[in-house]
Parts: sequence; structure tokens; C-alpha cells
Amino acid sequence: MSEKIGIIGGTGFYDFLKGREIEIKTPYGKPSSKIVSSKFFDKEIFFLARHGKNHSLPPHKINYLANIFALKKLGVTRIIAPCAVGSLNPKIKPGDFVICDQFINFTTKRLDTFFNGPKVYHISMAEPYCPKLRKIAISAAKKLKLSFHKKGTVIVIEGPRFSSRAESKYFSKFADIINMTQYPEVILAREMEICYLNISLVTDFDAGFKNRKDIKPVTANEVAKVFKKNTQKLKELIVEIIKKIPEKRNCLCKDALKFAKI
Repeated sequence: MSEKIGIIGGTGFYDFLKGREIEIKTPYGKPSSKIVSSKFFDKEIFFLARHGKNHSLPPHKINYLANIFALKKLGVTRIIAPCAVGSLNPKIKPGDFVICDQFINFTTKRLDTFFNGPKVYHISMAEPYCPKLRKIAISAAKKLKLSFHKKGTVIVIEGPRFSSRAESKYFSKFADIINMTQYPEVILAREMEICYLNISLVTDFDAGFKNRKDIKPVTANEVAKVFKKNTQKLKELIVEIIKKIPEKRNCLCKDALKFAKI
């Protein structure tokens, strides 16, 4: 049986895969889009457009539960989740990639668990991103000679608006990059015992970056422009990662529920 890998693509990444479209029903409603299925390096790949095919869903309206459940229903055991981010760290520049290892949640309106009772699990999130997939991604980025960072903390805000200068300055004390969709995707994947890898593409310095007034506030057009410019590099990185993913899993993700029930 071939390995099944899910890709959840965001801004400017909707044409990553061509193949058969699958419509999935879930107990949580419809996923953001139909899921595209294709074979790649003897692996079955399923692509889902995070914001919908025409970017019709803002970050706080995405049905994260339906998206993750649909991929689980298809037998997906690994998820690669690229996204656009702003930088809060002077060492992390537009065009760089970040292989996230930690997150901080600053959202307030999102459903973020499959376990609302009577089944209750308390999932450990000390290492939210699959350490095995992160190692593969780091190795692939090195091979491709990309400008990247082996780790980084992402702070996730509600959106759809961008941060004020004051907010951005505050966030920079705790995080390296800022995004609107990483949470609760990463949590829900762990609850489904799916390995989850984030690849963040830096599109801008955030508004309050080091309190510098010479940096123009980010715009949606600028984010899309920088993402599009680097899309080919991102695709090459994901292809290299897929090639290196082994069939068997040997990580903490696959047993996430084992010690989570009291």
C-alpha cells in the first residue's frame, strides 16, 4: 500500500497538483475545497486548498476540523502545510523559508478540538510539529541550497486584518514569524495522529518590525507577489521532501492519543 500524504496549500499555491477531484463529506461539514488526488514517486498525494480554490475563505472562517478529518478519512498519515508569514525577527528576511518548531496561539474564535466529550483527550503539544518530518525538510532545504531557518516560533493571529505596529512590536518579543492559519491545523492533525510539517515562506517584515518607520506596512497584494515569486522554490522543496518520506512512521505523532486519556 502506497504512503498517503496530504498537502494543505495557502496563498498562491492552488495549482500545485493536477489530478482527480474528490468531494468528501465529514461530520463537521464541507472541507475548504474538493481534494485533488494524484500519484507521485509511488506515493498518493492529496491536495486541499486551505482558503478554497478562489481564496474565498478568510482565516477565521476556514473549516479546519472538516479539512483535517477529510484527509484522515482518505488515509493520510502525513501533512505538509506551506503558508505565507511575516517576519518579526531581523535575521529572518523576505524570501526565506522557516521550518517551524513551535507556535503561540493568539486566536479566540476557532473550534480547535475533535474531543468535546464524552471522549476527552489531553494532547501533548510540547513538540507540535513532527520532528521526523522537520529533519527531512531541513535536509531537503540544505540540498536545494535554499535560504532557510531550521526552527522558528510562529504566532498565530485571528485575522483577516494585519497587525497594528504596537501589536507587531509586542509579538516580536515572543515569536519569530506571524501567520493567520497555523492554528488550529497543527493541533487537529495531532489529535488525528497525523504527522504535520509546516513550511513558512516569509513574504514581508511585519508592521512594527524593530519599530522602524521606513518599512512600509504589509499589504495583501505584496504578500501574494512575494509568494508567487518564490512558489517554484517552495514546490521544489516539497517535491524533495515527498521523495524522502519513508513508508513507516517512527515518531511521537502516530501515538498521540495513547497517553492522552485520563
